[in-house]
Amino acid sequence: MKKLGEESTTREKILTFFLENKDREISLYELTTHLGLKPSDYKRVLDDINHVAKTIYRKTNGRLVLLMQPPICKNCGYVFKDMEKARLPSKCPVCRSERISPPIFLLTEKA
Repeated sequence: MKKLGEESTTREKILTFFLENKDREISLYELTTHLGLKPSDYKRVLDDINHVAKTIYRKTNGRLVLLMQPPICKNCGYVFKDMEKARLPSKCPVCRSERISPPIFLLTEKA
């Protein structure tokens, strides 16, 4: 239990943000900005999102799931669809472009 005045961890803040914005698409940039972090901290945020997704599923007994729209190459349109975990690829395997749109997340009820 948190003591009075104790700060929340980054993962707790991410969890709260997703629960408050259920059924709304949230970009990686929006989440990083909300947390007050620099855009260069995206790797840490992505790692935390992977853990938060498991926490949400476990705490809601599978009723809520965190979905991810995978990154897309802005140059050729390649979709990184076979991703198990949230991450931001550095280059497109097709055209070698580094112009990759970040993943978008959505907390929703399981169908």
